Amino acid sequence: MPSYSIGQAARLLGVSSETVRRWADSGRLGMDRDGSGNRVIDGVSLAAFAKERATGTHPVPDAVPTSVRNSFVGIVTAVRSDEVAAHVEIQSGPHRLVSLVTRESVDELGIVVGVTVTARAKSTNVHIDLS
Repeated sequence: MPSYSIGQAARLLGVSSETVRRWADSGRLGMDRDGSGNRVIDGVSLAAFAKERATGTHPVPDAVPTSVRNSFVGIVTAVRSDEVAAHVEIQSGPHRLVSLVTRESVDELGIVVGVTVTARAKSTNVHIDLS
């Protein structure tokens, strides 16, 4: 079973190392010591904590019911359009999402830099790489 240092857990959760330490010290996040005495979090516990922490954030509150399970609320950081297509970049927390949509959709929805949007992804092809 993999284990993670405080810094690795912080990067995965998108918080500071100090926040992870506070969660551990308060008992909210389980932590052990490895053979060298360093504080570590086992991967199963970290996965459960990350899932619990995300509960209620997706699907997006007040959203239309949908079968799409991958929803990302974010802010539009770039829009580049030509006559037919538009390239839209969204920052959702630490994640950058890029979508190619019709220019007509961008115009109709009023998608411009600075607006809040929800990106939804449903795919039969999801690639997973080990980090």
